[in-house]
Parts: sequence; structure tokens; C-alpha cells
Amino acid sequence: MNDPVLHLRGLTRSFEQGGVRIDVLRGVDLAVMPGEIVALLGPSGSGKSTLLQAVGLLEGGFGGEIAIAGNAAQKSDAHARTLLRRDHLGFVYQFHHLLPDFNARENVVLPQLVADVPRDAAEARAEELLTALGLGHRLEHRPSQLSGGEQQRVAVARGLANRPKLVLADEPTGNLDEATSDKVLEQFLELVRGEGSAALVATHNERLAARMDRVVRLHDGKLD
Repeated sequence: MNDPVLHLRGLTRSFEQGGVRIDVLRGVDLAVMPGEIVALLGPSGSGKSTLLQAVGLLEGGFGGEIAIAGNAAQKSDAHARTLLRRDHLGFVYQFHHLLPDFNARENVVLPQLVADVPRDAAEARAEELLTALGLGHRLEHRPSQLSGGEQQRVAVARGLANRPKLVLADEPTGNLDEATSDKVLEQFLELVRGEGSAALVATHNERLAARMDRVVRLHDGKLD
């Protein structure tokens, strides 16, 4: 049997605000299997983004255990965590965060160059992903020349560029109208499944969550 690509045990996170301790995560346990797409459902302010930040190794201050592709992140130093992010994780955010001075293809090429992929291979991979997302005719366009849905599709391609074992998506269509959101999510899910990646997708939208393989609910700092 395959081991989980993500395994959380007793994940905690607390903040101090005005002298008051706020427990955002209160012992989260979760296993995501290879190729599985899991919806992380919860209202705004429930801690979904905090949980994704923990899994993405983007900040410290978390208690418990985080294992990514069998690697114990809490036992890794800063350099090792950087390599874990680079080699195993992909990110898609609510806002695309594309580099405005680079065209669509270049935005998808750049993270591959950081991972030491040869430029020719990186450009071919970028074209493959963007074409699969219906943007084969928009490769040379900069973000300002693309619609909101097109920009988010480029962000999806960028998140998958390095063939991550796990894609972390934080409200990936939350900034789009309903029709565009449905289309982009459909393409996102199709592409993730086609790539064989797993995904943990934070959303507050029950309808979108129902299209994924499994739904977990964050409530009072724990998963139901």
C-alpha cells in the first residue's frame, strides 16, 4: 500500500493577540494519499490558510508533526525545507501573483529554472501545461493582457510546472465569477488528476468541494 504524500499528526498553531492566546489549530490529524484530491472546507477565519501555510513550510511556530513524501519536515533545517518545497510541493493561491513583466510562458518557466530544469525542457513543459489549459494562443501575453480566468490558469500551470507530489491550493477560484470559477476548477482538477499529483484545496464553497475525492471540515481548530 502507498504511503501518504502528506501526513499531519497533532498539528497546532497559536497566536497572541492583545495579551490573549488564540488557538487556531488544536491538533489536526490528516493523511492525503498519492493522487488524492482533498477539499479542506471551512468558513473564512476557520484556519484553512494557516493550515496550508504549515503544510507549505512557509512559516514556523507550529507544533506537531508534518511529513511530506515521507520526509519529517519538523526535523529538517531551513535548507532541507526549501528543497522539500521545491521538489515536492506546488502552490496555487486565490490571487495569481504572476510576475507582471513576464509573459505567460515565462511565468511557468521560471520556477522550473529555479529547480535546475534545462531551459528547453522548461519551455516545452510550460507550453504543454498552458495548452492543456486552453492558453496555447496566449503564451506571449503578459498578465495585464489576460483576463482574470486566464491569469489564474497560468497560476495553475505554474503550480504544476515542477510535477509536484502535492499541490496546495488556497481558494484557487475565489476571486472569479461563478461561471469562470467552475471552468477553471474543472480544468484544475482535470490537470491535477492527469499529472497524478495529490492536492489539498482550501475552500468555503460546498458545491466546489463536492467535486473533489474527499471533503474534510475544519471546525474549532480540528478536522471533523
